[in-house]
Amino acid sequence: MRCVIARFPFDLTKSGVLESMKGVKPEEVLGASVIVGRRTYPAKQVGQVVTHQDRRDFTASEVLRAMIQLGFTCRDVSRAAAPTRVLDPYQEASALLGAPAAA
Repeated sequence: MRCVIARFPFDLTKSGVLESMKGVKPEEVLGASVIVGRRTYPAKQVGQVVTHQDRRDFTASEVLRAMIQLGFTCRDVSRAAAPTRVLDPYQEASALLGAPAAA
């Protein structure tokens, strides 16, 4: 499949990506990620290995778009649910008792 990453066209296949990532140790995932085989890789690491380009030349969303088109499972942290507000002990006790918490 023809994919454009960092303004350059690449002919990528799912089997080609799997072969390229074989033996590559996953880095710590802090943002967008791609599941290749049984491992979860940062999107930028997959893009670098597959395209042989510097990570600064492309965005994680470009890699995610290409990997989704190839059928890989991808996760984007920016689209995840917002973290819940942390309550202090008084607010937590009030919530457990069903009384409105004082602000």
